[in-house]
Amino acid sequence: MSLTTRSAADLAGMLTRREVSAEEVTSAHLDRIAAVDADVHAFLFVDSDRALALARDVDTRRAAGEKLGPLAGVPVGVKDVFTYAGAPTTCGSRILEGWIPPYTSTLVQRLLDAGMIPLGKTHMVNLIATIPGARKDRIVISGHYDTKIFHEFRFVGASDGGSSAAFLLEMARVLKGRKNPLTMELLFLDGEEAVIEWQDNDHTYGSRHYVEAGKRDGSLSTIKANILVDMIGDRDLRIKRDGYSTPWLTDIIWNAARRGKLDTYFVPETTRVEDDHIPFLEAGVPSVDIIDLDRYAEQNAWHTAKDNLDAVSARSLQAVGDVVIAALPQIEAHVSK
Repeated sequence: MSLTTRSAADLAGMLTRREVSAEEVTSAHLDRIAAVDADVHAFLFVDSDRALALARDVDTRRAAGEKLGPLAGVPVGVKDVFTYAGAPTTCGSRILEGWIPPYTSTLVQRLLDAGMIPLGKTHMVNLIATIPGARKDRIVISGHYDTKIFHEFRFVGASDGGSSAAFLLEMARVLKGRKNPLTMELLFLDGEEAVIEWQDNDHTYGSRHYVEAGKRDGSLSTIKANILVDMIGDRDLRIKRDGYSTPWLTDIIWNAARRGKLDTYFVPETTRVEDDHIPFLEAGVPSVDIIDLDRYAEQNAWHTAKDNLDAVSARSLQAVGDVVIAALPQIEAHVSK
């Protein structure tokens, strides 16, 4: 098995047993990046010289008998939302193009302190899964998969990030076996969370990029509706109608919930949430945000250590899935007029 296909745990064990050196492991990964990244475009910046220098330092310290961390010598890619002194950082925004931070984020410093070898900066990535339909026009079902970083406590994001990713994976299974009149696109969005605070443009990086790219290549015109899900795993799920969302699309979904006797989850009260649907709405794409932000915040679970697996329920995810599937025929009929 190649060094580049082994898990971090496997590599850590091999390094600890001195079956391979940190320099050999790092060189193998840098060679692999050089061989395929022109096609893959995973890396924004490859920090070869510094990575090799750090690897040699780990090997020297290990040879001297120094006690090292369990992951010392294991290479890692640093996502572009985390600063690493001397490495370009853009957070997926053109505003920051060319910025070289003079400081290193807490997370990256912890990796360095553990002896890990940053290979460079990796791009933020939107993941798209397409299920062909009878027409090329698309209905997008979207949600963010990134999780906000907190240094003060361990943040899982079981509902905020985890629930939407799990929902999209299950929707892929369900929709694959369905006869779809329109093409279905499952859109896993990166960079929804703010790097620092949700203000100005420090949020919704992935959705803004997706919409801008769709405008440039003309593909945005084929999106007839966007159904966004976010924070739908709460055990005490209570989803309010979002005031920014497209009214006809919201009506179809809430009516489907009422018909399915799931209106205890989809309640008539209204709220307003800034989320990944806003860039779509601003571009003229009918969009709805299915989100339980208010209740989760009331329970002090939003952006706290309480947003873990104990706070989420499969029943809540099932309810949202049942409603979306039940609403699809009417949505498809509406956009096909």
